[in-house]
Amino acid sequence: MERIGRTLKKVWNYKWIYIMLIPVMAYFIVFRYIPMYGITIAFKDYNIFKGVLGSPWVGLDVFKKIFANKNFWSAIKNTFVLNLTALAVSFPLTIIVSLMLNELAGVRFKKITQSILYLPHFISWVVVAGIATNLFALQEGTINSILQRFGIGPIPFLSSEGWWIITYVICNVWKEIGWGTIIYLAALTGVDETLYEASYLDGASKFQRLIYITLPSIKSIIVTMLILNISKMMSIGLDAPLLLGNAKVMGVSEVISTYTYRIGIEKAQYSQSTAIGLFQSVVNIIILVAADKFAKAIGEEGII
Repeated sequence: MERIGRTLKKVWNYKWIYIMLIPVMAYFIVFRYIPMYGITIAFKDYNIFKGVLGSPWVGLDVFKKIFANKNFWSAIKNTFVLNLTALAVSFPLTIIVSLMLNELAGVRFKKITQSILYLPHFISWVVVAGIATNLFALQEGTINSILQRFGIGPIPFLSSEGWWIITYVICNVWKEIGWGTIIYLAALTGVDETLYEASYLDGASKFQRLIYITLPSIKSIIVTMLILNISKMMSIGLDAPLLLGNAKVMGVSEVISTYTYRIGIEKAQYSQSTAIGLFQSVVNIIILVAADKFAKAIGEEGII
C-alpha cells in the first residue's frame, strides 16, 4: 500500500503532464488499436451488409485462396524487385549526397541546395507521374525527342518492363533522396571536430578523413537506417506503381499494394485484401527481426 501511495503521489505531482497525454492516448486507442479488430475480416467470409460481427468465420480458407493465386506471388516478387532495386540505388546515393552537403563551406549556398533537394519530397506522386510522362513518353517525350536529334531511336521508358523499372527507380530517387539526407546530416553535426583537427595535423587527406573518421562516426546511424529500410521490403506505396504503370508493364508494375487495391476496392473482395495486408505486416516484422539479428551478429547495436 505504501508503494501504491508513493506512485499516486508522483502521478499527482506530474498531473498536468499526464493530462497532456490524454489526447495522444485517445488518438492511438481510437484510430490505432480499436481498428485492429478489423483484422478478423481475414478469417471471415465478410459480407458488407452483415458487418464484421455478423459475417461467418471460415478459418484459413481466405489465406489458402490467395496463396493459390499466381498473381499474388507475382505481386510479391515485383514488390521485392522494385524495393531492392530502389534501395540498392538510393541508400548509397543518400549517404554520398549527405557527405557532399556536409563538405559545402558556404552556409547560404548549402541551405539553398538543401531546400532544392528537399522540395521534390513535398510534390504529389500525381504531379511526379505527370512530369515523368512528359519526359519519358515514347512519341512526344522530351528525352526521346532529344535522343532522336542525335540519331538515337526512341527508348520505351514507360512501355518496356526493363526500362520501366529504371524509370521508376529514377523518379523515386529524385523524389526522396533529399529528404533522406536529413538524418545523416544531423548525425554528421555530432562528429567530434577534434578528430578532424588531429588527422589534419597528421597529414590526412580529405578522402582519408572521410573514410577513417566521418563514416565510422555515423556507422551506427547507417546500420539503423538500413535495417529500417530492409524491414519495408514487403511494403510499397500505392501511388507510384499505380500512376506510372500501364497495361504494357503490368508484369512488373503490379505490386502488393496495387494488387490489394484491385481486389479490395475494384472487386470488393474485402476478406482477401485484409488477409494480404495481415500477411504483409507479418512478413515485414519477420524481416525486421532477421535484419536486426544479423546486425547484432556482426557487432552492431541493432534497433530491437
